[in-house]
Amino acid sequence: MYVLGVDLGTTFTAAATWRDGHAEVASLGSRAAVIPSVVLLREDETVLTGEAANRRGLTEPQRVAREFKRRFGDTTPVLLGGVPYSVEALMAKLLRSVVEDVAAREGGWPERVCVSHPANWGPYKRELLDQMVRLTGVGVPVTFAAEPAAAAVFYARQQRVEPGAVVAVYDLGGGTFDATVLRKGASGFGILGDPEGIERLGGIDFDAAVFHHVGQALGGKLAELDEEDSSAVAAVARLREECVAAKEALSSDTDTSISVLLPNVSTEVRLTRAELEAMVRPTLLSTVEALRRALDKAGVAAEDLHSVLLVGGSSRMPLVTQLVGAELGRPVAVDAHPKHAVALGAAWLASDQPPDAPVQGAPVDAMQRAAPEEEPTSGTGSGAAAGTGPPSAGDQAAVPAREQPPPAPPAPPTPPDGGRRRRALPVALAGLVAILLLTGGGIWWGINQGGDDGGDDQDTDSGAVVAGTTEPEVPPDEECSDAVMANERWVCLTGAAFQGDELVIDYEAEWAGSVPDISTGFHLHIWGSDGNRPPDSIMGTHAGDRSGDWVIKDGRPAVLSAAEVAEVIGDREKVCARIADADHALVPDNDGEFVTGNCVPIER
Repeated sequence: MYVLGVDLGTTFTAAATWRDGHAEVASLGSRAAVIPSVVLLREDETVLTGEAANRRGLTEPQRVAREFKRRFGDTTPVLLGGVPYSVEALMAKLLRSVVEDVAAREGGWPERVCVSHPANWGPYKRELLDQMVRLTGVGVPVTFAAEPAAAAVFYARQQRVEPGAVVAVYDLGGGTFDATVLRKGASGFGILGDPEGIERLGGIDFDAAVFHHVGQALGGKLAELDEEDSSAVAAVARLREECVAAKEALSSDTDTSISVLLPNVSTEVRLTRAELEAMVRPTLLSTVEALRRALDKAGVAAEDLHSVLLVGGSSRMPLVTQLVGAELGRPVAVDAHPKHAVALGAAWLASDQPPDAPVQGAPVDAMQRAAPEEEPTSGTGSGAAAGTGPPSAGDQAAVPAREQPPPAPPAPPTPPDGGRRRRALPVALAGLVAILLLTGGGIWWGINQGGDDGGDDQDTDSGAVVAGTTEPEVPPDEECSDAVMANERWVCLTGAAFQGDELVIDYEAEWAGSVPDISTGFHLHIWGSDGNRPPDSIMGTHAGDRSGDWVIKDGRPAVLSAAEVAEVIGDREKVCARIADADHALVPDNDGEFVTGNCVPIER
């Protein structure tokens, strides 16, 4: 059994699954875990979504729809190749494709799906969400969760948030901005006051500013292009993608170059972080003002906040952390991979399990509102059952606006491994246990994943003598020992596996009450190892000229992009982590060394 959380964003769509008390990112694309929120209608009337739609859309711009979430609630249809679609029909196509893709990978349909939405959507748009779900025809129950509530639930999985604590969520995504204040209750997070939002403000506006900067640098070259020339249209689309990549690169670098390959000019345009920040600063200041208004409506003073959680891809801009931190004077938590935070939280909400409970408990109502003077109470989440009966033949044809829902899709084929994406090591060891027991050797190989059984000898009912309990020897670099956890701050990696091209690393950590932050606080340094080299002593700025190569992360799970994997992991068989400070120097352990973490094998 598994459940599914889906974040249908303006520019990207993410998903996460929950099973057996663990939530993980679902890989939707071939290059990244997220996919573009793009829908395309082909000439044969079949529909493409995600990466395939994005690629084909470069040469067929009249048949593609992008950023349509911004128009949710608008009754004007979107024309794809002359065929009218309602925005909810396009979102239904995207949601259906996500559920089908995950179901094919998992070997079966999810038991439930939780879909997130902006917190400031009112009854009208939430009713349209119900219509969108009916259009998908996925045949499983679907519930809804406010995006900031889902993000807060995921945050509570990383950091201890005591009941009664108040958290502000600053959500700057691809197309919209939301500011919400939530309080942790006994059974979940409740929204305080009314969320503040700016409907048409997000990363795509910053992309447009960068594109305008490039256009000015090129003089009148862009205006000279023929809009009817398909090669020119495709070249401009690629230039826009270069502008997006440059904007994202400036979150970690101070300058970058944008390649310009147009029919009438080939050059590069340089862009610095200072130039980008000058373009977007006035807009970002308006988001900080909206956050202040949300606090006022909630009746919460800034000093009463536990922390401010930054989610949404555009929140990775260093200027956002600076402005929010300076305005509120409270810890600012930046998720290492903000595109996944809402989907992971939605998966936890779909599981009906409280965010900090080891076993299933009362359902969490992500839509509830809490009065400032009362603790929020749990309830049943709003939602709808999407279709009835078993899934039947899939529908690949276009669904024009206001058309009836398509029939549900067929059950996906079971993959060769039965659809259960489990870690290989425990399965292999369990098989070895069975072999040893069946060979008559009378040996039991205990596998202990966190408890201490004492290793005492035992007699079986048949009188056979069982040999002394032994455990597989853990290499010293992989051991998360008592000495490691005796440090003020420590990290224990528990698993690392690829999801598409990204390496997802699970871990437990102790931050001594601080909020991990790659810009201004303690965080992780992560690198690849062969079991012996490179040594941890060179994995920080404290090593000076001897410093090695590492990446910095402050979210859980830690997600390394394909580029980061190539840079610091390569073909090494293990990944390691240590605690670093704001200056990116490793934090010494109690013995003056740097053993504040461990390594784990990578599942490839």
